[in-house]
Formats: sequence, C-alpha cells, structure tokens
Amino acid sequence: MSKPIHIAALLLACALPGAAQAATQPAIKPCPSELPEGARCHAGQDARGAYWWTAIPRDWNGVLVVHSHGGPSLKSPSDDDSRADLVRFAVVVKEGYAWTGSSYRHAGYGVRDAAEDTDSAREIFWRSFGKPRRTLLHGQSWGGNVAARTAELHARGADGTLNYDGVILTNGVMGGGSQSYDFRADLRAVYQYYCNNLPAATEAPYPLWHGLPAASTIDNAEVERRVNACTGVDLAPEKRSAQQNEALRNITSVVRIPERSLVSHMTWASGMFRDLTQRFLKGKNPFGNVGVKYSGSSDDAALNKGVARFAADAQGLAELAYDSDIGGKLHVPTLSIHAIGDPTAFVELESAFAERVKSAGSQALLMQIFTDENEHRKLATPQYAAIFSAMLNWIDQGKRPDLRAVMQACEKAFPRYGEVCMIKPDYVPPPLHSRVYPRAKP
Repeated sequence: MSKPIHIAALLLACALPGAAQAATQPAIKPCPSELPEGARCHAGQDARGAYWWTAIPRDWNGVLVVHSHGGPSLKSPSDDDSRADLVRFAVVVKEGYAWTGSSYRHAGYGVRDAAEDTDSAREIFWRSFGKPRRTLLHGQSWGGNVAARTAELHARGADGTLNYDGVILTNGVMGGGSQSYDFRADLRAVYQYYCNNLPAATEAPYPLWHGLPAASTIDNAEVERRVNACTGVDLAPEKRSAQQNEALRNITSVVRIPERSLVSHMTWASGMFRDLTQRFLKGKNPFGNVGVKYSGSSDDAALNKGVARFAADAQGLAELAYDSDIGGKLHVPTLSIHAIGDPTAFVELESAFAERVKSAGSQALLMQIFTDENEHRKLATPQYAAIFSAMLNWIDQGKRPDLRAVMQACEKAFPRYGEVCMIKPDYVPPPLHSRVYPRAKP
C-alpha cells in the first residue's frame, strides 16, 4: 500500500534544524510523463544549495531508492538535474519504489561533498515522508564512486542504526580518484605527442596533467574540433587522410580506448582535469606517467622517448585519495552490475573494487554481475528490475542472490519493457593493470 503524503509534514520538515533542513519549501511538481500514472513528485533545495527531486508511485512498496548521479558536471546545479536522472531511471518508480536524488551542491569534482548531498536527500525524504521499510542506495557512473563513499561515510545515523539497507552500483567508476583517471592522463600525453594541437604550436605551453589553463576560453566543442582535425574520428575511415588514420590508430591502441569514446575522454581530460587539479586540488598534481612504457603504436621507441612526462605530487594524490578512494569495508549487501564493453568506466575497474573489498574482509557482502553490452549511460531496462528485486530478497532473506534467479527475474521483466536481458553469468573481468598501465606512485 502507498503512504499518504501530507503537505503539513513537508512544511514541518522545512522548520526542523540540522544540515538537511531544506533551504526552500518542498514544492509539488508535475511528474515526468515517463513515470507511471498516479505517481507524486516533489522538489526542493537543501541548506547547502543542492536541488533534489522525489517521486513516489501510487502503489509504493515502502522502499526508497536514493540515487547518486554521474558526472561530475561542470555546469552549475539546477532543479532540472535530478529530474533528468529520474526520467532515465523511471524503471525504479515503475517497479514500485520511491525515488529521490540530489543535483549535488556545486559544479565540478568533490566526491565527499556529493556523498554528503546524497545523504541529505535521504534525510529530507525520511523527515518529510517517514522512514521507509527499506532504503537502498543506487549509484550510476561517477555516482557509483559517490554511492560507495556515501555508504562508507554515512552508513549509520547518530543513534547507530543503518541509514541504508543495500547498495546497487551500475557501470560505476569503482577505482576511486587515484586509480580511475590515470588512463586519461596517459591520453593527454599520448594525444599531444601525435597531434600537438592542445595546446597548438602557436599557443603558450602548459602542463598537460592540469587540463586547460585557468583562463582558457576553449570549450568542449573546440576540443572536439581539434581532435577531429587531427584524427578524423568523426569521419568514415575511408574519408580520413592517411595521417589521420595513423594518429587515430596509434592513440586508441596505446591508450586502449574505443574510437567512439576518444572525444569524450579528451574533453574530460581537458575541462574536467582543469577543475580537478586547479580548483579542487589547488594546483597539485595527482597524476604521473614517469616510467610508464607505452605500447601498441607504430613506433613504441619513438613514442616513449618523445612523449611528455610528469610526476605526481604526493600531497595531491593523497588529497584525491582521501576524497574519493573506496576503502572496501562494506556495511550492507552491495550489488554491482557493469557492461563488459563500457567505453567510459572500464569494466576492469570492478576488479580493483573487488580487490579492495576482499582486502577489507567484506567479500561476502559483494555480488558483481556483468552484461554483454557496450553502453555506459544505461543498461537494458529489465536488468534494473531484476537487480533491485534481487537486492530486496538478499536483505530480507539474508542470503546472497543466485545469479540464475536474477537472470530469471530479468527474463520475467522482459514483457514489461521489451528489452533483451544481456547478463553474462561466467564473465570475470581482467585486472585493472591489463587495461591501464601500471606506474609508481608517491
């Protein structure tokens, strides 16, 4: 049965003290058309400036899903951010769960801040609508890193009781800051060796690891233009010049990324690296490629001799790790699902995550599932229905789900969503060092 929503309770929540006190009164909002009929939506802004959206289906099952979105975005947060996430994961509400998500308080990097904002959305929901029967945490992409840190840093309330009953991670950036972005630092160095246009020869040089200069007016569109000019990645192979084909082949082969993700990784390693190293780390460098031996090019010896080298700063690396690295100690059942061909957050990151969890002695609380898909933003819809159901069964029965049962649940959801289940039961991801070059770190 669904719970009634009382506006008086919402207004009372605004008057309550504490970090999660709403800065604006929760407002009733028209639900997106993608949600089931009868769902009720509310939105507001918390005391730290983060916007949140909440949706409760007519036949609410009493379970809340708290969502950590991906990114991070370099745009200032707005009340539309969480709405867009709600639309993308409308399956959660269709399956009977309530949903809430935060925009996060600021643009740019900061996992601990995002984790605090995520937990703020949970607390606001609890205060406004009452404590649900179960509360699940769902992190997507970079939000997987955020959700994992939320589960570590905000596992329990002041009274010692658990804030979350289970954690679901989808295509997560599960290596934390100190492991997940080394390949993009490699990309910046290798790209510049072959293309020499970011910076161009006519522009003042700058350290590649810190992304674009602080005062640069280059935007993502200009980065894309330069990448296309050098590699022709936007063209059919037969329309590229011989020089473009060689540059593209060398860059993608050495850095081990698919052609279709080259532009997005370059924009991340330009604009986002600027935010991460210059604003967040105040000029300290967490990335290094000294001693890395690149391979797979048409001339590895020349590449390794001529590529730009830079050393990580110990304090910068430590600060990034403090903010975003996942300790591995799990407090509640945790289920991850990852596309094997994810072009953005490599599936090998799941190996790094599993190693952390095993080292912390929490492997009994982790289940990892892999799908034969090549997308990052969203997996086949029936798979979400299956994993959320599996998580509830795990919590309620105290027993790790059987993968065959998860696959059966996915097939059962197929008629509702018309998308094929792609779970690959026997897949084991390779170690991260098979995809990202190992390196010495301070």
